[in-house]
Amino acid sequence: MRLLDERQLARAPPFCRLDPHQLRRVRDLAQARNAAIGTVVFDEGQPALRFHLILSGHVRLVRMTAEGEQIIVLHVAAGQIFGLGAPLGRATRQETAITADDCQLLSWPTALWQVFSDDYASFAKETMRSLGARADEMSNRIVELSTKLVEQRIACALLRMIGQSGRKVAGGIEIGFPISRQNIADMTGTTLHTVSRVLSAWEKRGLILSTRCHVVVSDPHGMVMIASGAARPDQPATAARRSARKAASSIPYSAQASITV
Repeated sequence: MRLLDERQLARAPPFCRLDPHQLRRVRDLAQARNAAIGTVVFDEGQPALRFHLILSGHVRLVRMTAEGEQIIVLHVAAGQIFGLGAPLGRATRQETAITADDCQLLSWPTALWQVFSDDYASFAKETMRSLGARADEMSNRIVELSTKLVEQRIACALLRMIGQSGRKVAGGIEIGFPISRQNIADMTGTTLHTVSRVLSAWEKRGLILSTRCHVVVSDPHGMVMIASGAARPDQPATAARRSARKAASSIPYSAQASITV
């Protein structure tokens, strides 16, 4: 793959404040590649020799348990850096990175992390901001896994993915990369059977549309209500909205919280 110009880099948060000359230098030091869906970018336990930027597509970060079970830790979207070993003090990979769809990737030797940080103050600042957002996401997921019912966890996962990469289609908001029911199970600490049962029930109720590896959330508001616990998972969406409005009307407006997607 040939990077056409530095404007592609300028759209990525770590490099968004660099001037054209600086962007050109960063571009010239990069190694570019196309990676088809399902490509392993690096494996857990390997030396952390390079860090990566997604120009287009999505990358799935996965960890394996001692029992050999797969856990999806995170989805990383276009414009974000991943595989950072040096700033985190890690000499080896803590997870496996697999492309969730067709991707365009750039990478640099790990040694250049410190060079970029020293030469471009905004690079380190913007990268830390991105890492902070990921830490917040992981914290929220730990709370979900510890406190929420499985249907709520699945709803949270779908909402998180449409918030990250959703695109409007005729039937609602589609998750912008292929996602299987097994992937959703790996994200939410449950089984494929449970995810299939829940999604099938939601499809009958008009909350989602799903085909092989594609999910469209048809009723984002109803999904938010399930995720937040404002509606029972088996409660029809229209009844759930009535229930939520009735509950909200009984408390002062200043104490009410709205959730938007």
